[in-house]
Amino acid sequence: MRKDAVHNRERLLRAARELFADRGLDIPLEEIARSAGVSIGTLYNRFPTRDALVEAVFADRAATVAELAELALAMDDAWEGFVAFLTGVCELQAADLGYNDLAARTVAVDGDRGFGLMGEILERAQRSGDLRGDVTLTDMAFVVWGVAATVRATSKLAPGAWRRHLALALDGLRLAAARPLPAPPMSTVQTRAAMRGC
Repeated sequence: MRKDAVHNRERLLRAARELFADRGLDIPLEEIARSAGVSIGTLYNRFPTRDALVEAVFADRAATVAELAELALAMDDAWEGFVAFLTGVCELQAADLGYNDLAARTVAVDGDRGFGLMGEILERAQRSGDLRGDVTLTDMAFVVWGVAATVRATSKLAPGAWRRHLALALDGLRLAAARPLPAPPMSTVQTRAAMRGC
């Protein structure tokens, strides 16, 4: 890439990061281009679709989530590791409305490193006897959706409200508080379809 092209790409990514973080993923691309000081044509030359721009802006988040998962797995107490992982992911959501929107719209895919690590965290907490045995990775999507909605609704007025939401959810996930679930969880395919509809 020419030097000016690299410079424009960096300006676009910086502007998109700031605007996504403050207002979420649905901000008009024209506004991102204007904030970066480039034309909308330049934006589309660098990022042909909104998804391409979002992917570039949040490319580092998958690695961050994987690091959180590895730290959780290294903790001596499996339940504390499970709580630390979920709290860390929710802190990322709360700090950035764009990432919060992305977390609410996507599900880890089988074979992804993060998906595998989440599964290990879950199974480890179940083996320890702290996490109810009928919780699945799909159920974790429900927790993320719920926290994402709380973050979106309260970020300006009560930025820490999601912590109460998560604490209530964690209490419900504990084996000691378990009651039979009303219905089997959605399949991964159904969960992804539901997220696309968000």
